[in-house]
Amino acid sequence: MTQSTITIDVNLDEQKIPHQIQWNATQSNSAEMQEAKAMMVSFWDGREKAALRIDLWTKEMMVDEMGDFYYQTMMTMADTFDRATHQKELVEEMKQFAKQFYTKFRKTLQEPNQ
Repeated sequence: MTQSTITIDVNLDEQKIPHQIQWNATQSNSAEMQEAKAMMVSFWDGREKAALRIDLWTKEMMVDEMGDFYYQTMMTMADTFDRATHQKELVEEMKQFAKQFYTKFRKTLQEPNQ
């Protein structure tokens, strides 16, 4: 059996707001820490039947990047759900929602005062 370790380092500023996020995995092609502006990590607690999450982003994460991040995350969640359940109809609905979300989000960026 092989074991992989994922390391996440979060540097905080004086107000305890993430200033820098770096990560690495032992099974990665890179030996160096990788920079990230945002992260979402979810764990499933089977005993409690609850999702446990860590959502962090740095001050450098721009609003348009956050929209891209959420869109891509929703699309990959749909792909993961497909591989796990083979529920093609639900997967397509998830992807349609993600596309509608992204279209609306991009439109809000073009509106004044956004």
